Amino acid sequence: MFTGIVEELGEVVAVENLEDSSRFRLRGPLVTQGAKHGDSIAVNGVCLTVVETADGEFTADVMAETLNRSSLGALAAGSRVNLERPMELGGRLGGHLVQGHVDGTGTIAERTPAEHWEIVKISLPAHLARYVVDKGSITVDGISLTVVEATDSYFTVSLIPTTLDLTTLGTKQVGDPVNLEVDVVAKYVERMLGDRAQDREKKDPDE
Repeated sequence: MFTGIVEELGEVVAVENLEDSSRFRLRGPLVTQGAKHGDSIAVNGVCLTVVETADGEFTADVMAETLNRSSLGALAAGSRVNLERPMELGGRLGGHLVQGHVDGTGTIAERTPAEHWEIVKISLPAHLARYVVDKGSITVDGISLTVVEATDSYFTVSLIPTTLDLTTLGTKQVGDPVNLEVDVVAKYVERMLGDRAQDREKKDPDE
């Protein structure tokens, strides 16, 4: 489990394309401290398993399913990435509960600079729209953000200078893809309410 608070702006060192997967080698001196085979590290919001580490770098295998459902397939050597280690039990929850399981991808649709922040408009896949609400939480490329405005086709977020300086959203351009993970609590609530409604229908079929 992650929190969406990016620890380090890392870099893709190399990508080895295999038959049905890719092996990524990434540089992240901070997140690799103490990391070992089998540990998890979130890369642009995608939870990946560490294969090996050496000299501030780590490798991770990415299956075709993940490449197809996330923006990781667009990464190449030199690409910057947001990195985060899992939250330790008892640690501070600085953002919100993030699983590292991408629900879909969006696209940077518009950037509007202001004096002390920047408003970014991101396209929203239709099947995710019901989980995104004004002032709710969403994860964009592994970054926990607060939604400013949510519609059926897009949402906006306001980025402070720290986010612009220390994450990939500072350099993403209009048209670039981003990974999206909606608030897991909203999905569980929907499932529970749906099950409850089905139970009522079974008990009272004529109502």
